[in-house]
Amino acid sequence: MKHLTKTILLLIIVLLHFDCQDNFLEVAPASSLSFNELSSKEGLEGALIGAYSMLMGRGGFYADASNWLWGSVMGGDANKGSSAGDQAVANEIQTFNVQSGNPAVLQKYQALYEGVARANTTLKLLQNADKLVAESDKTRIAAEARFLRGHYYFELKKIFNNTPFVDEQWDEVTPVRNDRDLWPFIEADFQFAYDRLPAVQPQTGRANKWAAGAYLAKTYLYQNKFTEAKELFDQVISKGVTTSGEPLDLLPEYPDAFRSIHDNSAESLFAAQAAVATGSVFNANPGMVLNFPFAGTDGPGGCCGFFQPSLELANSFRTDAAGLPLLDNTYNLPGLALTTDLGLASDEAFMPDTGNLDPRLDHSIGRRGIPFLDWGIHPGRNWIRDQAYAGPYSPKKFSYYQSGIGVENDVSAWTPGYTAVNYNILRFADVLLMAAETEIELDNLEQGRAYINRVRTRAQNAIPADSDSRYVINPYPPFGNQSEARLAVRFERKLELALEGHRFYDLVRWGIAEETLNAYLQYEDQFLTPPFAGARFTAGKNEYLPIPQTEIDLQGADVIVQNRGY
Repeated sequence: MKHLTKTILLLIIVLLHFDCQDNFLEVAPASSLSFNELSSKEGLEGALIGAYSMLMGRGGFYADASNWLWGSVMGGDANKGSSAGDQAVANEIQTFNVQSGNPAVLQKYQALYEGVARANTTLKLLQNADKLVAESDKTRIAAEARFLRGHYYFELKKIFNNTPFVDEQWDEVTPVRNDRDLWPFIEADFQFAYDRLPAVQPQTGRANKWAAGAYLAKTYLYQNKFTEAKELFDQVISKGVTTSGEPLDLLPEYPDAFRSIHDNSAESLFAAQAAVATGSVFNANPGMVLNFPFAGTDGPGGCCGFFQPSLELANSFRTDAAGLPLLDNTYNLPGLALTTDLGLASDEAFMPDTGNLDPRLDHSIGRRGIPFLDWGIHPGRNWIRDQAYAGPYSPKKFSYYQSGIGVENDVSAWTPGYTAVNYNILRFADVLLMAAETEIELDNLEQGRAYINRVRTRAQNAIPADSDSRYVINPYPPFGNQSEARLAVRFERKLELALEGHRFYDLVRWGIAEETLNAYLQYEDQFLTPPFAGARFTAGKNEYLPIPQTEIDLQGADVIVQNRGY
């Protein structure tokens, strides 16, 4: 089998369906499968694939690894989109007024702990593996399971801060408090995986040594352990390969990193695997199913107009005469902000922006007058559900092509928005920019600039065909000081990784979430009604989501302590 998700593992669905409605730590009774079946190599691999399958969540809109709501909408990349009444559960999230009883928050929390539980089950089964299972297989399976557990806890840490840590030794009875820092446990899991995973794996989609190394380096970076992070980033960039043995590299064309026919490319270190025509749409990319233009039969998805890129993000792609971004944040000023069709019907005259732009804009954001992949020219309001509510832009980065219907998407469900587009949890461009950030924080400005410019040089190849827009982008000249270099790498992450679920967590770890997000909210509120009226990010509170109240009620407030401010 080519991809892990192409195998429909009914065994795992029955065996490892953890009943998160009652308690995220309780494992539902197993089916009638015997222990011998579970401890065989096939049983162990099945349990492991069950842990992999949770990377795409449980089919919910808010549970998958893309973090489109948690990382991008909360980070100012996008507005919730659609209309105020549709999926109203997300309204309070985009305005930083989220409540501890919010079902979307619970959905994300449960999905991550189900991933933890499945990884732990695999590790527990390994303790009594059949004697016919080779030691090399046991070592590899354990390393993959711990890599996955590290991923799920990394997500829990950055989203909820410290939550209960349980491993395969937990007796499933003893209450587990959330009073321990998760970082040491996450480091230990990724270090274990890095030391033991092979560089080349038998199946595409499995974690390998270099994915573990990059994730461990990212873990160090999030803790400002720059020296430790640099050592690993150096190894990954110079020696890393994909699971098939291909050297890690940027694809020649920027948009190819987001098309399913290029899934698991040289740019992909580790991805949540999506596949179509498998008999179940939940093997596709279910988290993005709502995130298409509200286009009827004239465009991709047919539904539902969510995840609309923000005005502020689009403006960020403005470049100056030298082809560099406006690091002084003047891109939102009149005369520099992008010309939009906000307030115009599709049959009213409109001329797209004629100023200098970074070409990645039109591979990330759908806007009127510009081709939308191979679907024709974006018509403006006719593809927007409620323009006054969420703005004039459509999500584009993870869409499927008209020429790919039936191959890049699943046509068997209520919507054709279930796609085969992988979500790259670790993309090589992201690794280069994390490495650049590390070098800059260590005052190695030239090496940091080299990594940034490697990304920007690739972006020069991204000029869309059939477009009259003026694209001007060039590499950075030498930086004058560390502060200038720091601004550059942070802005490059905003542009290169736009709409990929990273922005909010970058702002939080840099300590600039309050000033950046409140400026964003104030800017959007000038143009859109009513989603941002009175919205405000509160420092010391909104860096993390609340732990779901149902989990506190189940465990007890003396066991699970709620995050500050909720």
